Amino acid sequence: MKTWTLLGVDGKPYASPAPGTLGGHRKSHIYGRLDCPTALRAIARGGYVRERVFFLDEATAQAAGYRPCARCMREAYREWKAT
Repeated sequence: MKTWTLLGVDGKPYASPAPGTLGGHRKSHIYGRLDCPTALRAIARGGYVRERVFFLDEATAQAAGYRPCARCMREAYREWKAT
């Protein structure tokens, strides 16, 4: 059975039978959609990949201390910024 490495609410990696639905950047503590244009451009330039992490869902990403991407998750970012 295939497994994926995701980050849990404690920020530590674990093996998951389901793929992540969101990607993040370990150093900047930002998460966003897997098709985020900003992240895809950074990956195309050869950056970002070594610090890339994945989350099962938004609640897990937030619990691990990550914030929403201002580009691909605008509404979630506005809500986060307001708090």
